[in-house]
Amino acid sequence: MQRRFNPLEADARWQATWDKQQSFKADDASTKPRSYVLEMFPYPSGRIHIGHVRNYSMGDVLARFRRMTGHEVLHPMGWDAFGMPAENAAMEKKVHPGSWTRDNIANMRAQLKKLGFAIDWSRELATCEPDYYGHEQALFLDMLEAGLVYRKESAVNWDPVDMTVLANEQVIDGRGWRSGALVEKRKLSQWFLKITQFADDLLEGLKGLDQWPDKVRTMQENWIGKSVGLQFSFKPVAPFDTEIEVYSTRPDTIFGASFVAIAADHPVAQAVAANNPDAVAFIEKCKEGGTTAAELETAEKLGFDTGLTVAHPFDPEWHLPVFIANFVLMDYGTGAVMGVPAHDQRDLDFARKYMLPVERVVALEGEADAPIHNEAYTGPGNLVNSRFLDGMTVEDAKAAVIGRAESEGWGAGKTVFRLRDWGVSRQRYWGTPIPVIHCEDCGAVPVPKAQLPVVLPDDVSFDIPGNPLDRHPTWKHVDCPSCGKAAVRETDTLDTFADSSWYFIRFASQPSDKPFDRATVEQWLPVGQYIGGVEHAILHLLYARFWTRALQHMGQLDFAEPFTGLFTQGMVTHETYSREQGEGLPPVYFAPGEITRTSDGATLVADNAPVEVGRVIKMSKSKKNVVDPDDIIAQYGADAVRWFMLSDSPPERDLPWTEAGIEGSWRFVNRVWRLFGEADASAQGEDKALDRKLHQTVDGIAKDIEALGFNKAVAKIYELTNAIEKAKPSASRTAAIRSLALLVAPMTPHLAEEGWAEMGGDGLIADAAWPTVDPALLVDDEVTIACQVMGKLRDTITVAKDTPKDELEKLALAAPNVVRTLDGATPKKIIVVPGRLVNIVI
Repeated sequence: MQRRFNPLEADARWQATWDKQQSFKADDASTKPRSYVLEMFPYPSGRIHIGHVRNYSMGDVLARFRRMTGHEVLHPMGWDAFGMPAENAAMEKKVHPGSWTRDNIANMRAQLKKLGFAIDWSRELATCEPDYYGHEQALFLDMLEAGLVYRKESAVNWDPVDMTVLANEQVIDGRGWRSGALVEKRKLSQWFLKITQFADDLLEGLKGLDQWPDKVRTMQENWIGKSVGLQFSFKPVAPFDTEIEVYSTRPDTIFGASFVAIAADHPVAQAVAANNPDAVAFIEKCKEGGTTAAELETAEKLGFDTGLTVAHPFDPEWHLPVFIANFVLMDYGTGAVMGVPAHDQRDLDFARKYMLPVERVVALEGEADAPIHNEAYTGPGNLVNSRFLDGMTVEDAKAAVIGRAESEGWGAGKTVFRLRDWGVSRQRYWGTPIPVIHCEDCGAVPVPKAQLPVVLPDDVSFDIPGNPLDRHPTWKHVDCPSCGKAAVRETDTLDTFADSSWYFIRFASQPSDKPFDRATVEQWLPVGQYIGGVEHAILHLLYARFWTRALQHMGQLDFAEPFTGLFTQGMVTHETYSREQGEGLPPVYFAPGEITRTSDGATLVADNAPVEVGRVIKMSKSKKNVVDPDDIIAQYGADAVRWFMLSDSPPERDLPWTEAGIEGSWRFVNRVWRLFGEADASAQGEDKALDRKLHQTVDGIAKDIEALGFNKAVAKIYELTNAIEKAKPSASRTAAIRSLALLVAPMTPHLAEEGWAEMGGDGLIADAAWPTVDPALLVDDEVTIACQVMGKLRDTITVAKDTPKDELEKLALAAPNVVRTLDGATPKKIIVVPGRLVNIVI
């Protein structure tokens, strides 16, 4: 055997072998127990990064381990390939989004293959290909037929220069992220999916997801946001004659109300604006803000006093002013809110700005008169300053107000959800075309399924702002499928979250004539283990849960939850290197390859002058602290990279990338390689201690991998390696070395295959079984006893577990270091703690 492992030769050889033998192709007809392991598929941005490597290494270890333990494993890969970055590239680089995306996929596929992942590449898919999104269009039409899709006018962020709808994250300080133009609120007809129909079920289903992180379940629970409150109407005070309906989750605070706020497009606001130019101007100003409740929480609170008032429901002489406010939206609730400044921060900010009363109505004992300063009180307490509610708990007061409202006929208790229906319309080219045709006579007509897929035209231009589909000379002009008259296609495309809401189903079954075969899918799903970043805890995971429920609702599947197990891995981080440019200028950042790290800092290779070493943070292109996996693989091989990803940190925590860490992994790969060369088939004799260590390690690693405790499994492999290196030649040592190859195979598969071949193992180690465990060897029948003199450790003895007390005393007194310490002294007392220690008192 060569003294040093040659990773470049081994990596290429075994990757070619696995590919030729289709080692990781899942067999739908297999009778083995099934295991579906899946990592969240990547966006094809052009290069994979070390974060990808960590994510996919974790899934790969589990997939390989499951194969070794007798499972038929499905471990696929695909590409979340639609989205804005491709359109941005088209505009900036004058390339077609399709060619840019497919080139990136080719690059990233090649990078992933260099890492030797046990992926079934025969099932690879890309969401931008018609053979994927055509089936998505069919599912959309199924949902439309089932009443789970509808179209309505909705407020959107409109960029008047780029002539497109912007996502909330693309609005920066009220301006379009690209054009810099002031963003307007506009009403556009949008397509929605009825996720709210499943709100209760989505919430209830979280209780059964006991293999999900608690934090993710809590985030989804808060996003769905179930609450019981009061819906009621404020009576108008003459000459005003229109009731204003509101909904409050805190009816207990009703005696703290000091104003009513309505949305800019509320009917009352529009009526006021009809005769008031100032109101018109304010409403126009409101259009410059965002369109979601989350965004409005952080915006400056602005209002317009309409001059109208309404009566408090418990006191007709108590009049509350009505304001048009920029933080209220018609799309949320009733389009009007009851303002309670003392107990809601948004309302407090508004009240301070417009000098409205602030009355505390909830307080801890002894704090009824405590003033409210700049922070609303949202904590626990009892009711104060609230007439008949005084002294009640918050929950009792809620029930009392709802009870009075219902008995007196001016309101009713109502359960509501924070969750809103999913708006899926995007006014962009690079997405799944919505399969609907608009006819003046017939309205919105579904495209017949026989005409699917509705394929994106290739001949588009991004020279003019706006959606290229809208101005395409031929693509959108079609005949109505219903009446045959001239009509136009829907030019909106689907939100890319729709693409990722069912890809895991298509991986399991890919017939050409339908989205999936139900029987095949139900053999594989739900996904047993899903792995990905916690940043997807809300939208992607919630939409995937909804989509699966929708398919169940339509009778296309018999399960509701797509992912039984979920694991959210930590990020890979790296320190930053920078130099200040001068006052008012941002610092210049440098890549790790441009730096020489020294014992007391770092210098720039180009000029040998010092640079500032910043803190360890998430890898980012803008901070240039990104490590390219290709460079590391070229230097150390795939297995050293994989080993480092798994070894240095618990998988749920962030992993700092260090040169010392990867070099340590490379040294370990070579330690194991040298051990493989010491597997002597002719060696004789037993080493019971090593046998026991081996079997305990095999058992422990299996449990660690199943629990995704990869760093713990790695630690056990280090311990076993140390024990093997110290052991004398024997048949036990040779068996342990051969077993070591099997134990490292899920983590360092190329090294394991190379060693397995050199040791004469049968077939591929990728097809080998996990080592069997002798239960008898899992129980220690020997213990190490501490031998103390006057409480200080002097020696140890290894004895059988059931060694009698008097025998332990004799053995301890005979231990060499104890004899030397006693130096002839006669013990006054000997204390024996069975299984632990012997303490000699002199």
